[in-house]
Formats: sequence, structure tokens, C-alpha cells
Amino acid sequence: MKKHLLLLIAISLIACSQTKQKQVSKTAILISDVNIINVSNGDVLKKKQVIIDSGKIKSISNTVENSDLYGTKINAEGKYMIPGLAEMHAHIPQPSTSKERIEEVLFLYISNGITTIRGMLGHPSHIELREKASSGEILSPRIFTASPSLNGNSITTKEEAIAKVTAYQKEGYDFLKIHPGIKLDVFNQMVKTAKEVNISFAGHVPVDVGVRHALKSQFAAIDHVDGFLEGLVPESKNVNPSDNGFFGYNFTPLADDSKIDELVKLSKKNQVWIVPTQSLFERWFAPVTADVLLKDAEMKYMPASTLANWKQRKGQYTEDNPNFNEEQWIEFNRIRRKLIKALQDQGHGMLLGSDAPQLFNVPGFSIHHEIDGMKQAGLTPLQILQSGTINPATFFNQKETFGQIKEGLDADLVILDANPLENIKSLQQISGVMVKGTWLSKETIDKKLEEIARNAANN
Repeated sequence: MKKHLLLLIAISLIACSQTKQKQVSKTAILISDVNIINVSNGDVLKKKQVIIDSGKIKSISNTVENSDLYGTKINAEGKYMIPGLAEMHAHIPQPSTSKERIEEVLFLYISNGITTIRGMLGHPSHIELREKASSGEILSPRIFTASPSLNGNSITTKEEAIAKVTAYQKEGYDFLKIHPGIKLDVFNQMVKTAKEVNISFAGHVPVDVGVRHALKSQFAAIDHVDGFLEGLVPESKNVNPSDNGFFGYNFTPLADDSKIDELVKLSKKNQVWIVPTQSLFERWFAPVTADVLLKDAEMKYMPASTLANWKQRKGQYTEDNPNFNEEQWIEFNRIRRKLIKALQDQGHGMLLGSDAPQLFNVPGFSIHHEIDGMKQAGLTPLQILQSGTINPATFFNQKETFGQIKEGLDADLVILDANPLENIKSLQQISGVMVKGTWLSKETIDKKLEEIARNAANN
């Protein structure tokens, strides 16, 4: 009898063990012994076990049972995990671009740890692309897309503003893209209609509007720090606002730094986020030559025709431009950096964005140039990380979807070989990227990048 009882107990224990083993999903991924960076406060959670399944972060713990049963195991001992980054001023190719090239551009973002992009010049095809990215039909960062451009040519009357804002909201764009040239009365109607139909707007500050009115109108975000330098020019100078040049460059000698605090307070009061795109002003509109920039390793991922176009256009803005000189640019850039630092410290918030692909800004890779620009402006590694993770999630009201390493959120993450809080350049030391639960090792990424480079060389 006793033997039978012991046998029953043994069978029961085996059954319990098998039940536990069956609890490990066949599709689950185990990331072991990883150091997790909490982007909300900069804490580092040491040697955590992270389970990913069905595109979500299922659990984060100190230990995990049945580790041998996971079909995919990633040993991350000594490595650091951050949420996937957001490129908040991206450009998605237009449909005239081949399907293959569009997918390559999306991969270039991913290869640098970017798992969310905010497309800044929309097209109906981008709405379809956004849905394919969301469903996993294509390998892509999460996409938010602007409407087609609202500018001085596309909305010339109040009636046009009403019609286009209403149409773009109904068509499902995430926000409206504002470009230069809009007249003040048309802009005011655009703002009124946008608020009535509940769609936000972002982008440039039209000259006729001015930065103060733009801030009071509650842009969701102002990109490029547009309009701010012009806003530093005293009224007593009686300038023609249209003479401002490249983002206010022509007014550099007239700018009064003491007016910065006023503009920063307005941005905070009206909850306007800032996307600096500082890399534009330290690469495209800067005294560095095109030939120097063309030597950057990432240029091999761009078609030769694009690189030739970039070289020509840069020459028009700098080397061949009689109004451009290095001394004035140094002062221009000093003011921009001071604005960025003040907007970070006392403004509403900063969003990471480089404007790619713009001149010499290769998708994905340009984010590291942007990060360097933010660092030069005085931002800390944690502030820079926040600008590309939790801040974008807050901006889109999706803190419970992405932007942190947290149970229940989308499994968009990057594993790094070193701690970016100690050296922000560690963001370039990628061990692998996960996009909604799809793991891409460094080897996989490098192989695909080689293919993209070969294709670019033939175009």
C-alpha cells in the first residue's frame, strides 16, 4: 500500500512538472541577465530576465523557471537594454520610390535602434504603410504620419484651410504638417478648424505667423526650432521678417539672447514640444564641406544620384552662397544651442529628430549626429534618451504602448554592448534590435545592410 502511495505521489509530481513546462509558450523569447535602463529616472536594473511573447513584454524578473524550454534564448549578460528609439522628424519615401527601396529605408531606421518614426510629409500611401507596419505585414518601425503639406500654395484661403484640414482628419492622418508661406488669417482658420475636428498640427512656423503667435496657437511641436531666432530680434530693428534667410540665419547679428526666457516660458505655458533637428545645422547648413561628409561610412547606403544631389544643394546653401560665412554661422549655432538647452531645461519638452533623409542625413544613422548635436548643446545622456523614448510616447499619448521597458508594453527594444548613460555614443554599439517581438541580431542587421549597400551602388 505504501509503495502504491509513493508511486501516486511521484506520478503527481511528474504531472505538475510537466504542467509547468507546458506553460512556456513555443513562441516565447527569453532575454537573460540583461541590465535594463529605466528611462524615466536613469536607474539601472541589474541582471533581469525578460520574457517576450506575441510582440509584448510579458514579464521582467530576477529569475525564471524552465529556462531550457525557451526556443529562443538571448544571452545579454553584461549588456544594456533600452526602449526602441523614436525618430521624430523622419521622411518616408513617396510611392514613386520602388517597394524594395521603401523597405530598405525602413530597415535603415531599425538598424540603428529606431522602432518608431514620425513621418513629416504625408501621402495616402503612408496610411496604408502605417497599417502594414502595425499588423506586422512588413518589417518597419511604428509609423505616425503627417498629412500632405499645408503651405502658402496649398491653402491660400480660409475656405481651402477648412476643406483640407477636415479632409485630412477624415482620411486618418495622425496630424497636420505645417510648411512656410501660410498667411496669418488662413493660419488662424486652419487652427480653428483643426481644434474643431480634433487633429493636431506641427512643423514649421510661417513668417506671417511668427513664433509667439505660433506658440500661443498651441502647435503640438515646432520642428527645427523654427521661428525662435527671428523671435529674438527686437521690434526696434524694424526688419522685414521675410529677409530671415535659412531659419533666421540672416538675423543672427540682431538677435537678443535676453529674449530667450520669454519664448521658452511661452512654449511651456502652451505645451509645445520642440524637435531640434540640430544635425541639419551642423552638417547641411554648416562650414563643413560636402566632400568631407561624403566620406562618412553610412553614405554607402544612399544611391549615387542622391549623393550627387546632396552635394550640389549643399554648395548652393554654403560654399556658393555669398551671404554664408563661418564667423556668422558660429554665432548662429551658439544661439541655437543656447535655445535648445533653455527649451530642455525650462520648456515643455524635447523630442529626438534629425530630419532624415535630408542633406547628408542617412535614415537611422543621422540620429547619432543629432544626438551629438544635443550633447553639444548641453543635454545629459538621460535627457537625450528621454527625448527619443518616453517623451515621444507621452507626445502621442501612448505611454502604455511604447517608450519604456515595462511589462505589457510592445516589445520594441535595443540591446547595447555598453551603458549609454555613461557614454551616449554607446547607442551605436548595438547587439540587436527587437521590433514588436521580432529579434534582429547584429549579424542579421549587418547582413541586410551589406545588401542595401550593394543595391545603392547599382543605382
